[in-house]
Amino acid sequence: MTHAGELTLEVGTARESDLDGILELQAANQISNGGALSASFSRSRLQLIMRDMPLLVARRDSHVVAFLVCSTRDMIAEIPIIVAALDAYPARQRDSYVYGPICVDVKERGKGLAHLLFDELRRLLPGREGVLFIRRDNAASIKSHRKMGMREVSSFSYGGVDHIVLSYIG
Repeated sequence: MTHAGELTLEVGTARESDLDGILELQAANQISNGGALSASFSRSRLQLIMRDMPLLVARRDSHVVAFLVCSTRDMIAEIPIIVAALDAYPARQRDSYVYGPICVDVKERGKGLAHLLFDELRRLLPGREGVLFIRRDNAASIKSHRKMGMREVSSFSYGGVDHIVLSYIG
């Protein structure tokens, strides 16, 4: 837990009470709303993911300001864009997982929250391969993820949009 002024920032595993905040942040950052998220999860899907893998959040005074989803391949195997990403790069490790989406509230960007969430994920899942994709035109996200040590391993096009696939070992 850190303090920024009088506002407390906490990074950790999501609780059921965080789901409303995650869903609000996810909705606000869909491509249809001017954001960069390529997929969205329902409350019930997030609940299933939470039972299976870490779903991480950053809370500022109990309000969700960022989240990071990671899931097993089986949990999200029917989502077409993720299938396309995994077809472009079949992960090397049997216990690999899909990283993302990661989303940071627009007012919180540039404060290192993505890095804090990623550090917590690596602590929870050491030595495992994570695979993610980013729209090729999302330069800020690509730059941030490269700074975290992720490397480009493939690319694909989905819906007429080019994406890159990145990988890392936790």
